Amino acid sequence: MDEDNFRIDSEFRYTLFPIVYSIIFVLGFVSNAYVLWVFISLDPSKKLNEIKIFMVNLTVADLLFLFALPLWIVYYFNKGNWLLPKFLCNVAGCLFFINTYCSVCFLGVITYNRFQAVTDPIKAAQSTTRRRGILLSTIIWVVIVGCASYFLISDATNSVPSKMTGENVTRCFEHYEKGSIPVLLIHVFIVLCFFIVFLVILVCNVIIIRTLLAQPLQPQSNADVKQKALWMVCTVMAVFFICFVPHHVVQLPWTLAELQIGFQDNDQVHQLINDAHQVTLCLMSINCVLDPIIYCFLTKKFRKHLKERLQSMKGSRKCSRVTSDTGVEAVVPLNNFPVNSKNN
Repeated sequence: MDEDNFRIDSEFRYTLFPIVYSIIFVLGFVSNAYVLWVFISLDPSKKLNEIKIFMVNLTVADLLFLFALPLWIVYYFNKGNWLLPKFLCNVAGCLFFINTYCSVCFLGVITYNRFQAVTDPIKAAQSTTRRRGILLSTIIWVVIVGCASYFLISDATNSVPSKMTGENVTRCFEHYEKGSIPVLLIHVFIVLCFFIVFLVILVCNVIIIRTLLAQPLQPQSNADVKQKALWMVCTVMAVFFICFVPHHVVQLPWTLAELQIGFQDNDQVHQLINDAHQVTLCLMSINCVLDPIIYCFLTKKFRKHLKERLQSMKGSRKCSRVTSDTGVEAVVPLNNFPVNSKNN
């Protein structure tokens, strides 16, 4: 076995990924499942407008990735040794790709929707956008799933000797053929497309911020709406700068190093690039937890429902404390007390 296939590794990932992925799985599954339930229960499919259609699709993309997270947790817990059936490695890689680029696309169309609402609110309010939301969502899913299908048919696993034990381990999506130009071109195309979308989102959000800040002082209710819109823009940009931009900045240097087209004579630089790549992979998965925060700023009905739930939970805890404090008195028949004195 060629030493180049296994000489670079970032062993800290075998501790980092199981911990971070486990936290993301719990928080992300609970929050996204709750969001999806709220949208389905409060907004039947026939009443969903364009932006809610995009949010439901973004939630579904996050949940698909979260379903695959246990596979990655097991993989990294076993020191980067894929002990599960090989086809599950293909599935895990496919869902990772779908979540990443469906999230980028749906955040992009959500941003453009808000851009239209801010810059031309009359036209945005008058236009029938439900059909457009369904059409754009369908196109995004078809394109991204079509591209991701490559991961289902590719040879995703390879066997390499482990540095720690000397025995062969099975890697999952960690092998590139030396000097492969087609692989390099694919990564260049993906990174280029990402930064084009990111540039559009950045420009739209800058215009949204400038437009909102340029508006004159208004009544408190309108000021609250403007503040929530600004927070939404900040949250979307935070998702990109935290989750997606670092990975795509590192992706091309890492690909060049893995293909041994660049950095082949400097193991220290290759190691640093590989370490950074592992960290950015970890950061990219955080979008599953951050996405539900965006919904709080986008949907009034969602905020209202969440607020009512939190108040209900707070009231239940308060009631429990009062009941426990007056538990002895609770056995006395209610008809022994005047109605007006029940709070005493």
